[in-house]
Amino acid sequence: MMGEFEAIRPYDDAEVPAVLARLFADDAFLGTLTRYRFPKLAGPLGWLLKPVIAHRLRREFDGIKSVAALQDRIEHYVDNTIMRATDGVTYSGVERLKPGTAYLFLANHRDIVMDPAFVNYAVYHANLPTPRIAIGDNLLQKPFVSDLMRLNKSFIVHRSISGRREKLAAYQLLSAYINHSIRNDGQSIWIAQAEGRAKDGDDRTDSAILKMFHMSRKDESFAAVIRDLHLVPVSISYEYDPCDQAKARELQIRASTGSYAKSPGEDDASIALGITGYKGRVHINFGSVVGSASEDAKQLAAEIDKQILSGYRLFPAHYLAYAMWDQKDPELKVPDASAVFPADELAAAKAEWQKRLGACSAEQRPFLVLQYATPVRNQYRIKAGLPL
Repeated sequence: MMGEFEAIRPYDDAEVPAVLARLFADDAFLGTLTRYRFPKLAGPLGWLLKPVIAHRLRREFDGIKSVAALQDRIEHYVDNTIMRATDGVTYSGVERLKPGTAYLFLANHRDIVMDPAFVNYAVYHANLPTPRIAIGDNLLQKPFVSDLMRLNKSFIVHRSISGRREKLAAYQLLSAYINHSIRNDGQSIWIAQAEGRAKDGDDRTDSAILKMFHMSRKDESFAAVIRDLHLVPVSISYEYDPCDQAKARELQIRASTGSYAKSPGEDDASIALGITGYKGRVHINFGSVVGSASEDAKQLAAEIDKQILSGYRLFPAHYLAYAMWDQKDPELKVPDASAVFPADELAAAKAEWQKRLGACSAEQRPFLVLQYATPVRNQYRIKAGLPL
C-alpha cells in the first residue's frame, strides 16, 4: 500500500541507518552544523571542523535503527534549544488526547519549524506517539533538509506544482495519505490551518484544506470523513516572534508596492532565526475534537477558528500592541494590560516591547503592532459573540 505514497511519505525504521550515514557524509549538512556550532571558526577552519563533527555524529548515533530511537536520542537537543530560546513552554488540553487514538492536529501557523516542534514536544512529554508532520516542498531546497525532515516523521506537500491537473493529483495523493495514516497506520498528523505563516497575526483556517481531507473519499459524506479523522484544533502562542521584524518589513513592502519577492536563502534565514531566536513564553493549547462537522467547509472553518482563536494565549505584549493600534475596535471591551497582569510581569514586557518597537523603522512599525494586536481583537470578538 505504501508504494503509492513513495514520493511524499516519511522514512520508515528500516531506512534510518542508511539515511543517517548519507547525512553524516553530506558536505552541505556538515557545513551548516559547523556554522551553527562554531560561527567564528567555520569560515577559516571549516575544512578541519567538518570531519571532526562527522566523526562525533557517527559515534553518537551509532546503533540507531528506528525513528522512535532517533527521536529519543535527539530529545535532549530539542529540550536544550527550547530552554535557550524560551522562558518556558506550557500546554493545556493535552490530557484530552486518548492513547491509541490517531488525531489530525490542525494548527495556526507562525513559525516554519517550531510550530510542529512545539506540538511534538507537548505530545512526546505526555508519553503519546508524535505526529507525522506536513511540510511544503518549497522548504526542501537542499537534499539534506529533506532527509532530516523525513527522518523526523515529516511528509511532503507538493506546493511548487503549477499545472491545474498536477495540483489536483498532488492534493488527491495528500488526502489519501492523511486518511491512510490516521485510519490504517494509526499515526497522528500535524498540518497548518492555511498555506504559509499568518504574518499579520490573523489566524484563519483555509476551507480548501478541509475540502482536501475529503478529496480521496468523495463517495462518503464530508461530515463523516471529518469525524473519522478526529480533527483537533491547536493554538500555538509565542509571547514574542523572533521573525516579527522580518514579517513587518515584508508586510510593509507588500502594502506599498503590491508584491514581495523573497531573496535567495530567505526561508533558510527564517528557519534559523525561528529556531534560535528569543520567544519569551510559549503556550500550546489542544482544543476538543471537532464533533459536529457540518457538510459545509466554510462553516467548519469558522468553528475551528473559534477554537484556535479562543485557545490562543494572550501575553502582555499583545495588550500593549492593541492599546496603541489605530485599528482597534471601539465596540470591544478590551481591558488595559495593567488590569490583567501583575506589575513586575508588565514592566518586563514593556521594556521588551519598547526594544522591539525601537528596532523597527517608522514605516514598518504599524505592521509590527498589527501582528501582536490582531489576536487580541479576534479573541475579544469571540468573547463578545461578534462575527470574526
